[in-house]
Amino acid sequence: MNEQVQTLINNLIQIEHVSSTLYLAMSNYMNKLNYRGMGNWLRLQSAEERTHMLKLIDYLVDRGGTVELSALPAQPSEYGTPLETFQRVLEHEKFVTNSYRKAYEYVNQVNDQQTLIIIQEFLREQVDEEAQAQTIVDRLRLAQNNAAAIFILDQELGQRKPAGAAGGAGA
Repeated sequence: MNEQVQTLINNLIQIEHVSSTLYLAMSNYMNKLNYRGMGNWLRLQSAEERTHMLKLIDYLVDRGGTVELSALPAQPSEYGTPLETFQRVLEHEKFVTNSYRKAYEYVNQVNDQQTLIIIQEFLREQVDEEAQAQTIVDRLRLAQNNAAAIFILDQELGQRKPAGAAGGAGA
């Protein structure tokens, strides 16, 4: 495996690892505010990001590469209102998408077809990741400060099931 591709995959592993801890911290914060549905959604999102990280680790190992796990940055303990929290989720998902786009461009340039397929899978999934976050942000904007509307959205997000469980991982 090309050394630059190995470094690129390790960078994506780090991004997914940070994503997992970020969403876990956000989940804890939402639970603290008694938005248990949002907390549930974010905890499941954290688990999904960890699954992404593990898939990349397995791919790198299977290709004979070396996995380099870096230290994780500390995450904040507060994220503002539910709207502000999910705006950060959306911004983060856009960052992740952009990181995969750049990886795709490089891997395409060096003609590593196997890695290209893996990165395409993640890029395809990012469409859904961004759409879910955008939907939640849009609905929180519609709710404004209407406690009843936020409560209903919180209940709806609490119905999210782990990926692969009945009902899927959608918002």
